[in-house]
Amino acid sequence: MIDVNKNFSNNALLVHVEKFPIVSSNTKEEFKDLATSANIEFNEVLYFTKKNKNIDIKYFIGKGDADYIKSKVELTGSKLVIFNIDLSPSQERNLELHLKSRVLDRTGLILDIFSQRAFSYEGKLQVELAQLNYLSTRLVRGWSHLERQKGGIGLRGPGETQLETDRRLIRARIKTINKRLEKVTNQRQLSRNLRLKNNIPRISIVGYTNAGKSTLFNLLTKNNTLAEDKLFATLDPIHRKLEISHNKNAIISDTVGFIRELPHHLIESFKSTLSEVSESDLLLHVIDLSDDNFLSYIKEVDNVLESIKSEKITKILVFNKIDQNYNPENFYHLQKNCFCYISAKTGYGIDNLKKIIFEKLFENYKSFQIELSNTQGEIRSSIYEKCNVIDDVYTKSGHNVIKFMANQSFVKYLCKKGILTDKDKKNIKNSQEIYKTG
Repeated sequence: MIDVNKNFSNNALLVHVEKFPIVSSNTKEEFKDLATSANIEFNEVLYFTKKNKNIDIKYFIGKGDADYIKSKVELTGSKLVIFNIDLSPSQERNLELHLKSRVLDRTGLILDIFSQRAFSYEGKLQVELAQLNYLSTRLVRGWSHLERQKGGIGLRGPGETQLETDRRLIRARIKTINKRLEKVTNQRQLSRNLRLKNNIPRISIVGYTNAGKSTLFNLLTKNNTLAEDKLFATLDPIHRKLEISHNKNAIISDTVGFIRELPHHLIESFKSTLSEVSESDLLLHVIDLSDDNFLSYIKEVDNVLESIKSEKITKILVFNKIDQNYNPENFYHLQKNCFCYISAKTGYGIDNLKKIIFEKLFENYKSFQIELSNTQGEIRSSIYEKCNVIDDVYTKSGHNVIKFMANQSFVKYLCKKGILTDKDKKNIKNSQEIYKTG
């Protein structure tokens, strides 16, 4: 990958090509925000609308549009031309030859942003893997003078070219990165297994990029994670403890933001990070109410969640920035989903959000109240470890009365220990009867 910021950042030309019919009205602003997030200063933005369904094989755009862009490159002296669309390797190469300038497509721009945002070991590996997969199809034959000499007897033909050498080295590096990522994934799985063993609920914050996820994460966890008004300000997942209620904690994760038409190979490269989302018990889908296109962003996030097989996970729609825009008519069709309105900046609605999180995490839990003797410390310890303890008192006889909420698997454990019978398990529904044991 090229170092965009080092070589071209002060002299770039943006080319926005809109496909007809126009689906979203915010693609122009989003494109400029991507360039700004990559710390690229651009001279001018050229806008084109491609009404012809047939894509030009050579340039993607028409010859006349390519000539017009070339004249603008010569006029402004731009050394870098960035397109908001994905170009094939041949189209990118043909445009570079025609414009006599470096060409970068949308995926290349996103990868450059990712390379600036990755700080963890795993994040850097994932970015490098995505860059190598992207670069492997864009190698050009620029080192023919370094080819190995021809064979001697029988003229067996030329040896390995430099292009073939580069491809071999890239394949070897990709293989090495995949092995290292596999080790990191195994380490991450050990942590997940420990959380599963301790029955710790897992929550992931998802949403379109720059919707306010990190700000909400900081507010819920009282943390100081980087929260900026930039696209993809957070790349590496961050995990913190979230205090819910009744001495019960959960693990909440701040994940990378999604974006329109996220390239498939990027999802593949970041599958170990996105697996945090797919293995969560609850998703907080943060939505930016101040953006008029938030309905289309909801669909884009749902598409990504479906691609990583997370669409069936319980989800809360969190409408953020309520202090900037509120129109109840926009949300009538969303009444079927669990949702709330907040302002992560002012703190409005956070208590209500925590209440909804508690209800959703423990909606399948039943309320129990049992009395344990002083010889049943093991069961009492298991209740504190696996359940949500609401109250715990001692009677005059020295017995321990515990009121708690438990899921179905722990109810089976109590039946196995003889605390509850199978008949009790079927009949109890939010019961608060006292079961004496010992």
